[in-house]
Amino acid sequence: MILKICGITNQADATAAIEGGATALGFNFYPHSPRYIAPDRAAGISTAPGVCRVGVFVDEQPARVEEIARIARLDVAQLHGHEQPAGYPAALAVWKAVRVTATIDFGPYQSCPAEALLLDGPAAELYGGSGKTFDWRLAALISKPIVVAGGLDASNVAQAVALARPWGVDACSRIESAPGRKDHRKMHAFLQAAKAAFHV
Repeated sequence: MILKICGITNQADATAAIEGGATALGFNFYPHSPRYIAPDRAAGISTAPGVCRVGVFVDEQPARVEEIARIARLDVAQLHGHEQPAGYPAALAVWKAVRVTATIDFGPYQSCPAEALLLDGPAAELYGGSGKTFDWRLAALISKPIVVAGGLDASNVAQAVALARPWGVDACSRIESAPGRKDHRKMHAFLQAAKAAFHV
């Protein structure tokens, strides 16, 4: 079970997320994102043992991903662009992000060599933190492990888990006070609701 808080930019939010039960933290290395964090700054944010460190990338070269992963001590590369999961360092797990629309064909993604698919809502040119949901019933059609993202908070995560039957859930913009700054009350409420949903 993955309980991921994405868009982490500071130690206070990382600590609060972990104390609330997060099992994964996301750091956004896409320079155009309002939640962008420099690799060396991400490296300075400490996490507890067992908490997965996930890097968000958009059309970044594998060699650069490997470099950032080494600097920021990442466990996972979350690929949001046109990248193919093959060709990334063996020591780094890969999650392929997919923007879900009503007409999406999941066929090409079913056999891709990614550990998991992260399903997100449509968001134009914004990568991560769009706040838009999708039809979670579509996720149940996928045989690979999936992480549901896009527009999740305490009010809807139980429904998302019930309909999508995912490996994990990921929250970002709807638990923020500003881009890259978490509202700790909303974040803890999301994590508690998510834990309850997975243990039903």
